[in-house]
Amino acid sequence: MKAKLEIIGSMAAFGTIGAFVRHIPLPSGELALYRALIAAGAIFLWQLCTVQGTGIKDAKAELHLLILSGAAIGINWILFFEAYRYTTVAMATLSYYFAPVIVTVASPFLFKEKLTARQVFCFIMSTLGLVLVIGVSRGGSSSDLIGILFGLGAAVFYASVVLLNKSIRHVSGINRTFFQFLAAILVLTPYVCLTGGSHLLDMDALGVINLLVVGVFHTGICYCMYFSSLRYLKGQEASILSYIDPLVAILVSVTFLHETITVFQVVGGGMILGFTVLNEVRMRAGGGAPDPREELRP
Repeated sequence: MKAKLEIIGSMAAFGTIGAFVRHIPLPSGELALYRALIAAGAIFLWQLCTVQGTGIKDAKAELHLLILSGAAIGINWILFFEAYRYTTVAMATLSYYFAPVIVTVASPFLFKEKLTARQVFCFIMSTLGLVLVIGVSRGGSSSDLIGILFGLGAAVFYASVVLLNKSIRHVSGINRTFFQFLAAILVLTPYVCLTGGSHLLDMDALGVINLLVVGVFHTGICYCMYFSSLRYLKGQEASILSYIDPLVAILVSVTFLHETITVFQVVGGGMILGFTVLNEVRMRAGGGAPDPREELRP
């Protein structure tokens, strides 16, 4: 029960991140860098307190994969934060959660996994749901479309992290995430320096508080809760509970941020999430899908 409460709490918290990002007046690349820095520090402290160690010896053999996946995480965050700036939290999150569909389609080509008729059906229905979300965005606003495209771009890099993680076999769980955050820092630092430098000193108190919440709570603490809970949960159970995240994001978008969402968008979003869950449940029941322990959260 404790593990279930931990994963439910962390998933619900991930669903609220958009509301905090909205109040951080930083470019997306800089926000991603500070998030990685704060989260890496928080996770390192957690590793020290739990006497788990960082697993640095195991990381050496797969350093290239950790660097690639860390770079993908950094780009993923940049695109995801940009999505928030152009469209609603709900639409950004729903387009981002198209990532599992991308993983399903890419796996047969990269890992020679068999694509079943059920997977093809779920892919088609999820894609139709995405078409509904895009096609009826608020008044056909170009800003909404740009935001959804940024969300889809983030989904591509999120999917690439999941796919790269399938090849990382010697570093697992929170240690893997720690090294990937370090790699993200290495990639994001020169990017920020070349695209305007730091604006941290220009922020007001509210911006700093929201940045600390996103870095320490949403990333550091919630990632530790997420990974510590996985050891006590079945893969299928963790997979289903992970979809609390987008549901909370939609609730926050409509209830607290007062962002509009149409009936067709609700139907489209339901199709994306519903058929993705159906596909993942069936795959894990047959032992085929990536283990949730290989997956990162937004």
